Amino acid sequence: MKGSLHPKNNVTINPSGNESIRDVIERVSMSRRRFILTAASTSVLTVMGEVSIGGFLHSVEAAPIPPGPGFGGIGFKSVPPNLNNPATGLLEKDLVSVPEGYKVEVLVAWGDPIMPGAPNWRSDASQDAAAQEKQFGMHTDGMHYFPLKERSLFRRKQTSNRGLLCVNHEYTHEEILHPDGLTFIPATETAPQFGLPGSQVTIEKVRKSQAAHGVSVVEIFKTGNGWKVNRNSSYGRRITANTEMYISGPAAGDVLLKSKKFSLTPNGSIDTGTLNDGYTAYGTLNNCAHGYTPWGTYLTCEENWNGYFANPTEDVVSIPGVEKSDILTLQKRYGISKTGFGYRWHEVDPRFDASTNPLEPHLFGWVVEIDPYNPQSTPLKRTALGRFKHESAQVVVDDNNYVAFYMGDDERNEYIYKFVCARPLNPFNRAANSDMLDHGVLYVAKFKDDGTGEWLPLVYGQGGLTPENGFRSQAEVLVKTRQAADRVGATMMDRPEWVAVRPRIGGYQEIEVYCTLTNNNRRGATPASSNNPDGTTSAGSARPPVDAANPRPDNRYGHIIRWRENGRTVQATTFTWDLFVECGDKLASEPNLVGNINGDDFGAPDGLWFDDFGRLWIQTDQAGDGLGDWKNIGSNVMMCADPNTKQIRRFLTSPMNCEVTGVISTPDGKTMFVNIQHPGEDAVASNPTKFSNWPHSQGYGPSGRPRSSTIVITRKDGGIIGGL
Repeated sequence: MKGSLHPKNNVTINPSGNESIRDVIERVSMSRRRFILTAASTSVLTVMGEVSIGGFLHSVEAAPIPPGPGFGGIGFKSVPPNLNNPATGLLEKDLVSVPEGYKVEVLVAWGDPIMPGAPNWRSDASQDAAAQEKQFGMHTDGMHYFPLKERSLFRRKQTSNRGLLCVNHEYTHEEILHPDGLTFIPATETAPQFGLPGSQVTIEKVRKSQAAHGVSVVEIFKTGNGWKVNRNSSYGRRITANTEMYISGPAAGDVLLKSKKFSLTPNGSIDTGTLNDGYTAYGTLNNCAHGYTPWGTYLTCEENWNGYFANPTEDVVSIPGVEKSDILTLQKRYGISKTGFGYRWHEVDPRFDASTNPLEPHLFGWVVEIDPYNPQSTPLKRTALGRFKHESAQVVVDDNNYVAFYMGDDERNEYIYKFVCARPLNPFNRAANSDMLDHGVLYVAKFKDDGTGEWLPLVYGQGGLTPENGFRSQAEVLVKTRQAADRVGATMMDRPEWVAVRPRIGGYQEIEVYCTLTNNNRRGATPASSNNPDGTTSAGSARPPVDAANPRPDNRYGHIIRWRENGRTVQATTFTWDLFVECGDKLASEPNLVGNINGDDFGAPDGLWFDDFGRLWIQTDQAGDGLGDWKNIGSNVMMCADPNTKQIRRFLTSPMNCEVTGVISTPDGKTMFVNIQHPGEDAVASNPTKFSNWPHSQGYGPSGRPRSSTIVITRKDGGIIGGL
């Protein structure tokens, strides 16, 4: 994601006349072109003289998209974009809008109680950290639905009427979280950080902010009046920035993970004078996208965790057994700065001061495994999956029961990864799979211009990952995952975010994986530069030239890439790939910005998910005000795509200044859950509803301030969401 508390990637800095995508495609081999052949689409119509693409799309936008191999069809009519009104400077509707025949309801919002003893939310945001620890967190993102079993007359069965919803809470809007706010300085391209003093920062504010981060486990159930939250559920749980966790896998116990040990109290973090053991961590941060495992656990991914730390001295204290220069290089490569993103936690919580506690950042940037069915279980940070700005971890189980997880690193010029478990899944014994995420091989992707690719192993002793190059063990390879990927020569991508895996249904047997590449304003800029092989490049600072997988300079609108594993096995070390869609505005005056010709326009693709019927759902994270590059596209949206023909249709539009992120359905496909994050962002404490009063404007809860929420979408006829 890229809300206002994160570095912006939308400033145009490229004045060059670099080659266009059409030039690039012309030099790509026929093997790649064969991959992208689809059924008749509007691209074919461009050669039909008298046929207008725009006219054709307008005429068919209401027609059903028929089923195809591995695809169940699309039956709804596109909703119109939610455009900015020039008279007011605001979007036309402060609502979530969906197609005719569908219904939207708000299920749960920031501050709602989700466990016994939790107080109700206060519209003036005066609840304290202790209350927030029992309430639904802020700024919802990735999520998954875990069915609960229901006792029938003869057996217990999983149900689409009752389950556990695991929901990420990515970050906080401090101006809304606290009654008197916390002032920030907006980021710019030349000064991409925040944090100059504004309203007073206190440990009470920091503890509340930490409590609003993390994950919520919420029990939900369906009634005759719709879906409800069980506010007194024994499953209800909050996992926050201070929850105790175990570290597992190859990096556990390493010296790089032995940070200072603090006693965490409501009134402060007290230095105990000892070190953590390298097997213990506290908290999870910036939980963006997610994943799940075939054995029924939830994976939450730590993305922009670096912004919670600050190094005000731009130096670090000496650590026995660790070179100071090594730590400083790591901080630079992962984006730890002098001021952080403006949370200012380090001012009152020394745990987040990266100058005096320089190993603490190494405890973040992992995939965290949570058992939603066991509220007493301790979350596990799985180091074998690497340390970076994780954006989702999507699972594939192949025909031989081998398991892989696909992941993106969400920053400009970073990489796409997969982790392949060492042994096959045991589908009959859940406990037998409990340590599968600790054993296996982590790979990083290299995309070639001819439409093929290679998975490069990140294994100690291979590909230059040796002591001479700063890698003294597999633990160091994993703590320094970005630097390891630099060393082996992976392909720098345009902000790899969510990953989605196409279901193998209806005779469709390929292992086909999709990844959103949200944007990259540094692509194709001058002077050209790449991530240094020695891992010393500052995070997001390189200016790579265009290539076949990232073909547009100043890539404002982003694109979606997909690949198929050779041999239909997750153990493959080679793949073929193509571009599924280049996003953009058909009315754009610049040729490189004209994107999708196979349906409705959208940009900045982020969230990505396949339903069980083969429909691809795409969510966006652009500037949410519908201005500038987005004046013809409007607010953020959720699209639905046919993976066979690349036809894409607009299913949902959002309220003002928000992101649409996180989507899952019940097993029967008749209920869809979607997250609306940071509505009304950029408002200040003195006027919290300046831009949005959602979800109150949707009929939920009191007025007072906008609230990130999970919504429920159903069809009025009780049918399957998106279907015919």
